[in-house]
Amino acid sequence: MRQILSYGALLAALSFGTMNAEACTNLIAGKGATTDGSVMMTYSADSHNLYGHLHHAAAGKHSKGETRKIYEWDTNKPLGEIPEAPETYNVVGNMNEHQLVIGESTWGGREELADTTGQAAMDYGSLIYVTLERAKTAREAVEMMGDLVEKHGYASEGESFTIADKNEVWVMEMIGKGAEKGAVWIAVRIPDNAISGHANEPRIRKVDMKDKKNVLHSKDVISFARKRGYFTGKDEDFSFADVYGEHDASTRRGCDARVWSYFRRFNKDADKYYDWCNGTSDEPMPLYIIPDRKVSLAEMQESMRDHFEGTPFEMTSDIGAGPYHVPYRWRPMEYEVDGKKYCMERAIATQQTGWSYVSQSRDWLPDAVGGVLWFGTDDTNTTVYMPFYCGMTEVPSELTAGDINTLSLDANFWVNNIIANQAYYRYDQMIPDIRKVQGGLEKSFQESRPEVEKVLVGLVESGNPDAYREAVNKEGAAIAKNATDAYRDLAGYLFVKFMDGNQKKTDEEGNFIKSEYGIPVYPTFPGYDKTYYENIVKTTGDHFLLK
Repeated sequence: MRQILSYGALLAALSFGTMNAEACTNLIAGKGATTDGSVMMTYSADSHNLYGHLHHAAAGKHSKGETRKIYEWDTNKPLGEIPEAPETYNVVGNMNEHQLVIGESTWGGREELADTTGQAAMDYGSLIYVTLERAKTAREAVEMMGDLVEKHGYASEGESFTIADKNEVWVMEMIGKGAEKGAVWIAVRIPDNAISGHANEPRIRKVDMKDKKNVLHSKDVISFARKRGYFTGKDEDFSFADVYGEHDASTRRGCDARVWSYFRRFNKDADKYYDWCNGTSDEPMPLYIIPDRKVSLAEMQESMRDHFEGTPFEMTSDIGAGPYHVPYRWRPMEYEVDGKKYCMERAIATQQTGWSYVSQSRDWLPDAVGGVLWFGTDDTNTTVYMPFYCGMTEVPSELTAGDINTLSLDANFWVNNIIANQAYYRYDQMIPDIRKVQGGLEKSFQESRPEVEKVLVGLVESGNPDAYREAVNKEGAAIAKNATDAYRDLAGYLFVKFMDGNQKKTDEEGNFIKSEYGIPVYPTFPGYDKTYYENIVKTTGDHFLLK
């Protein structure tokens, strides 16, 4: 049995030294929009049935005639085989050794465009990982993804992809063609000085289709829409999002509102798009905006923890938040009262996340050092983002694949879930303790990067790839172990501190207080907030009144 550390000891331990998915969110910042000049993007894989682990595919050389089997990412269903590439690249999570990163969000779209050929071999997940193994740049990846679905068919629904490298970032949107093989798609390059995002809604509308530098698309993206009767206007008025997607008050509030909440953090004028998200205006929110100030890594991570704080969609003050002001709502997302439909808010941070990341691609460093994936498991709000370099070749044991039905206290995913699920029921009381440990870990990881990367750059530039790989594998293992151990101890600490609805007394360092005779002092009884008691009286009248 592991010993439960005192809170003070927990904080001290942070000073270590060391060399379907469905309903997902992608946030984007071009290199001219970030404080350090890196291209950054985020991805949260928000499936209720997805186990949080770190994907890895080793680089390889392949002989002529060799094939690769394709399995549907969400179900593991065999879809077919495709020819293997002569050379494939090392992939860590959703980033390859050339600093190329790909994320996604699903939006469904027109149901009749789901594949009915029965021959489609590329689903959206396989499309991501096959491309990461074969492409070096974002532009190459866009064209490769289009080519793969044209040759092998597309087996998924409407999808948005974020495709980023060390120089540029693209948003690509794709949907199948029903009884016809392949898919129609469009991709737009996000300006370097802009921020963007997508969250289960198609976002590419009117663009200059002749601008080959910044717009790529399938040759039939407009003609197919005309053939199916989806579009009859002029080519210059074509809007992929409106032709192939379907928008209503539910999707705007549950999807586009997440991107809007990110936009308004960095642009004072973004509040004007609230009406679009609220379903009270038909003026759509743009694909990207120019921020008033540049975005830091820490702010990108914080954006992934958003619960609509400071907006009319804020989640901690209505009755649904309960007496502990919980910014979470369980599924289903919609309900009906007296014949009227209502919704639950859907924020960026949500309970069902399997894993997420914030990526950095940096053009001033060697690829092996410039590409870093800040990876975390479970809810983005309570996860710890751990840095792993794109040249890492061994997955830490705490982040290997597992089973969402099998508890393991050695797995990062499970200890994060234990902490988050405790906090869901005593949120405002527990989150300060979580933030101290989470913040301490992330601060230590971030502050150690310059020294670590100085060593890594030296190893790369000296032509010593084996030493580089040993260094990043060793540091990655130490980081994953440190974060997992600290959170396992924190989980026990929270359980002890808040046992039985009480709150045990602690000193300023978080240590439990004992009396002068060595006995734990009596706990406090936090009870409930004022609104909770008032609602009891409103709904029960004098039932509990003391006569």
